[in-house]
Amino acid sequence: MAVILEGYIRVPHEELEAIESQLNEHIENTLNEDGCLKFDVTQDDGDKCIFHVFEKFLDDDAFKSHQVTTKASDWGVVTKNVERFYKKRYEE
Repeated sequence: MAVILEGYIRVPHEELEAIESQLNEHIENTLNEDGCLKFDVTQDDGDKCIFHVFEKFLDDDAFKSHQVTTKASDWGVVTKNVERFYKKRYEE
């Protein structure tokens, strides 16, 4: 059963430039992970400190692997102060 994570992150203004500089690499790395079906992160038009997130992984194992990989990556380091607002759901 596919795992979907949907929501947004709120970035501290003083960290925005560092996060923007790492975003494309994070997206590319994630899309290349086994079990990643879709991964979109888009900056909000009205508030540049908000990024909308949509993730879809093949199953729980692929999703959990992504979480571990992300925490250990440069993205995980640069986003340590980011507020996360997500909903997780499953889809057949």
